[in-house]
Amino acid sequence: MQADRISQLKQMLETEPQDSFLQHALALEYIKHNDDTGARRLFESVLAHDPGYTGSYYHLGKLLERQGEKDAAQEVYEKGMAIAKEKQERHAYNELQSALEDLIY
Repeated sequence: MQADRISQLKQMLETEPQDSFLQHALALEYIKHNDDTGARRLFESVLAHDPGYTGSYYHLGKLLERQGEKDAAQEVYEKGMAIAKEKQERHAYNELQSALEDLIY
């Protein structure tokens, strides 16, 4: 079933290769399949062309934490918090702040 989702998302991305939602969704599917490399590539792609896509900051930060890259995760959380604050996305800001506090303390 999940492999079908990956295939469907890849097919949709062929017609909309820069679609942030589709890239983010595919990255989450990759995480479910323990493909952190593929997920990281997609999250980084989303944030490179759509830095306002705040949901990807949280998931990229968590992925970096799992990979032992604590400093990089902290940078991602802080950047995401700045973007969320600028966009007045309180829920995203609070989620990122909580992840950052859990990482630091």
